[in-house]
Amino acid sequence: MTDTWEERDRTAPRPYSELRQSMQRRDRGLRDKVVSLEEAASFVRDGDSVGIGGSTMSRTPMGLIWALIRARKKDLSCSRCIISSDGDLLFGSGVSNHIISSWFSQSILFGVSKVMRHHVEAGLARYEEWSHLAVGMRFRAGAMGVPFMPIRSMLGSDVRELRSQARDMNCPFTGEKLLLVPALNPDVALIHVQRCDAYGNAQIDGLQFMDIDLAMAADKVILSTERVVSNDQIRRAPDETRIPFMAVDAVVELPFGCVPHECYGVYEPTMRHMEYYVDLVNRDPVGGMKDYLDRFVYGPKSWTEFLSLIGVGELLEAARAGGSIYDA
Repeated sequence: MTDTWEERDRTAPRPYSELRQSMQRRDRGLRDKVVSLEEAASFVRDGDSVGIGGSTMSRTPMGLIWALIRARKKDLSCSRCIISSDGDLLFGSGVSNHIISSWFSQSILFGVSKVMRHHVEAGLARYEEWSHLAVGMRFRAGAMGVPFMPIRSMLGSDVRELRSQARDMNCPFTGEKLLLVPALNPDVALIHVQRCDAYGNAQIDGLQFMDIDLAMAADKVILSTERVVSNDQIRRAPDETRIPFMAVDAVVELPFGCVPHECYGVYEPTMRHMEYYVDLVNRDPVGGMKDYLDRFVYGPKSWTEFLSLIGVGELLEAARAGGSIYDA
């Protein structure tokens, strides 16, 4: 099964000429890019490689992932610096059969994902582990338009032995041994931000993780945002704009778009819902996941209805706990 994936590797470095042509074809105009959640899902094709922003339970674009599952996408190869319960949902729904990350757990609190173990050990999907820095440097190389990035991370580790895609080299200047990791240029990037304008100028509060490089590396960028603000407001603090409009293809205004995960300065995770979810899937990674998807993903008619299933009380509690220190 691994050989089949290797033969059609959607994550191999792409020639610079191809990247350049792809960039020149993109519409980088200053235009209104606001679309519905359902329209945003249509930007992702079956078999695409998809980069996911945020890290662990922080600024995860859960609403966009929810929409991909509802749209019954399939054969996606997904990459993220650290995967949490979003990876569970991608594997458990059958949307993704390949995840690239440095760590795959339901969060720091809940331990190694039993959903991941079931799918990987049963040969239903592939988990490709790299070091945390290596994932970031692969996105960095993709953003720079170079085919690889030299690093020291992973040298001498068992992870290095698992990754035949990486190459050893001796530095031509110092003679030191280095590791070359291949560029990662996803077909689509899914990123959640605190605010952006209708054109896609996005501002990120708190840790940026690998999102800026991811946005620059991807062919298409879909942003979900807590709120769409005016371009005038963006211009009042131009130094806070992390992703520029010319890199963005679609914007979805999606309040609480990371739930049940957190969005820095806006809300904390909805922990009671997370505890319910983890208990459900850890008792039965197959049946529990099916029950969760039927009730919370396929059942609701909209993202608002999904949030109502979690409950206004828990959402307000998460918002009070995660409110920005600047509002105090």
